[in-house]
Amino acid sequence: MKLPDQKSFIFSVILAVVGFVVVEFALGGLALNPALLFGAGLLIGAIAIGAMSSDVTEEAEVKTKTLYVGNLPYRANEGVVRALFEEQGKVFNVRLLKDKNTGKRRGFGFVEMAQADADNAIANLNDSEFQQRTLKVREAKQKQEDDSNALRTETDQSV
Repeated sequence: MKLPDQKSFIFSVILAVVGFVVVEFALGGLALNPALLFGAGLLIGAIAIGAMSSDVTEEAEVKTKTLYVGNLPYRANEGVVRALFEEQGKVFNVRLLKDKNTGKRRGFGFVEMAQADADNAIANLNDSEFQQRTLKVREAKQKQEDDSNALRTETDQSV
């Protein structure tokens, strides 16, 4: 189950208070328990949030594609690369790799985009010039498990 974000929580509390005030004035002559009225307002808020969150789940179901971006300038950062790819469509994530020892950028990275926009980005940005470098953009290959490591581990345990 997905937990509500802070904005949804605040919105539901506001709806609960508004529901309490509306029910208090509408049914003021009945002398109902204020906790019961607040609970009714919270229930109304929860129903409203549930109706609104159906739109969010549709957005979460967008299929993504990871693109390899090579020959990046070493001075390029994630924000600049994100801005470049957002011109082509929805960008979810940008990861530029750095050398473990020096901390300097290695000149390539990965951009996660909506699948519908990724092919457009490949067509428009591959072999295009960016900060005086010719970019190489293609679909990233899936990371494969290293079977030789698994074999070595099994043989080491048997010795």
